[in-house]
Amino acid sequence: MEKDKINAVRFHTMAIILIIIFAAAITPVTFQNDTYYTIKVGEYILENGITMQEPFAWHENLTYTFPHWAYDVFIYLIYSIGGMTGIYISTIILASILGITMYAVNVKLAKNKIISFVLTILTMYLLKSYICARAQLVTFILFILTIYFIERFLETKKKRYAIGLIIIPILIANLHAATFYFYFILYLPYIAEYGIYILAYSNVIISNSYLESIKRKIKKQGETEELLQKLQKAEEKYKRLKEKQDNKIDNPYKIKITHSNNINWLLIIFIICIFTGLLTPLGDTPYTYLIKTMQGISTKNISEHLPIILAQDVKLLLILATYIATLMLTKVKIRLSDLFMLTGLVILTIFSRRQASMLYLIGVIIINRIITGILIANDKNLIKKIEEYASKIIGIVIISIIVIITAILQYRPKIDDKYVNEASYPVQAANWIKENLELEKIKLYNEYNYGSYLLYEGIPVFIDSRCDLYMPEFNENTYVFKDFLNLNSVNFTDMEAKIDEYGFTHFIVLKNPKIKMYLNNNPDKYKKIYPTEDIEDKYFTIYERIK
Repeated sequence: MEKDKINAVRFHTMAIILIIIFAAAITPVTFQNDTYYTIKVGEYILENGITMQEPFAWHENLTYTFPHWAYDVFIYLIYSIGGMTGIYISTIILASILGITMYAVNVKLAKNKIISFVLTILTMYLLKSYICARAQLVTFILFILTIYFIERFLETKKKRYAIGLIIIPILIANLHAATFYFYFILYLPYIAEYGIYILAYSNVIISNSYLESIKRKIKKQGETEELLQKLQKAEEKYKRLKEKQDNKIDNPYKIKITHSNNINWLLIIFIICIFTGLLTPLGDTPYTYLIKTMQGISTKNISEHLPIILAQDVKLLLILATYIATLMLTKVKIRLSDLFMLTGLVILTIFSRRQASMLYLIGVIIINRIITGILIANDKNLIKKIEEYASKIIGIVIISIIVIITAILQYRPKIDDKYVNEASYPVQAANWIKENLELEKIKLYNEYNYGSYLLYEGIPVFIDSRCDLYMPEFNENTYVFKDFLNLNSVNFTDMEAKIDEYGFTHFIVLKNPKIKMYLNNNPDKYKKIYPTEDIEDKYFTIYERIK
């Protein structure tokens, strides 16, 4: 027993160190566009509070919901202390916490170490495009903890898990309100399984109700021969039905229906948590944000919201094929709640590619249980044997070499990366604008993807990646996002009328959009003023509208 503890401590220590190394290797150096407005919004909140007013675009009277205000403040505080390096380090720390949490939850729920570690590294690799200085990184950690707290509460009914389940949606409502509803989706497989369990035992429940009614009659009327005969028949029927159904539940072919006596308490927690969205300074935003977003056109025009095409996503296709083949070709049994969870996540992923992150994050627990079940079915001691070898010095050395080499290969392509990619964000152009134009008097046309960098530089923007802000669902009669799409593609029949409507004075554009061609083809109306003879900029061009 003492040897097992030493081996476990040794393996866990190795796993944690390697997860941190791998997390650091896959964390991108270059920031995404959301990070820039996050910094600026956090600064604004600390100086002005949550005003529900938009302070950075040059449009007048726009309201802003501040959907991840707490995360924005957190990132700005880090930025104010350590600059962009501080944000980069904090992202590595959060990615490491995510990996360690994922590993720990898998170890607890799947009851193994080596498979949990391997799957954690694999899942971190699949999630690498989602690891960045955005609020989603924190909610990933909270969601995997939600699964752990739900399953542990169903198993033990301990108060600490109930408290954790109530705290998490409060944090989500303030850190990333857009994902508030997803917290409740994670409960649904367990509630659905309970519903199926009730249906499976419906005849038993009805029989038991009839039996109890006879007992009440006997208690009230006394033991008559007729009632005693009915009681005996009812008891025999109840026992027969229960034994038959218990046998089906205990010996399923493929799908196991599990039941916990604590499910009713979980339902109470679920209902309590519905009201936690009120514990935020954002009003009803946690309840309305996602609904309004889904009603808008952003889900059809932003790549991460678009439906996924399985034939074009080799990683997801392989995962699904492996999962289906495993269930069909082996004797492994899957829990009904796991089947519901995995099926639901696959459906969400097909409808929105951003949900692939949740499929990887939550699905790894289910896949872990399936793999563990397969190995145990073939050899009950196989996992233990592998873990004993992996805990030895030679095993730790081999595993460490493999993971470290993999980490180096992941890090090498970005070794020369900078925090700001000048090919994507107008670093030089922004400096030139601040030095040569009067910011209070201009109305600058800019594109969606780099608007956040401009507002980070203190330049009022036409649009940025807070797409909700620029749609009528959030600001009545505001069609900036839709108009941007059409302006950028020169889809308006009368471009000049739309340009007049907004009153643009200047335009900053990248190399490729059609609007650049439009501006170049109208030299009598638009004059190129940047780059200049003294400044070379291969990526961005600024035009001034000739009055």
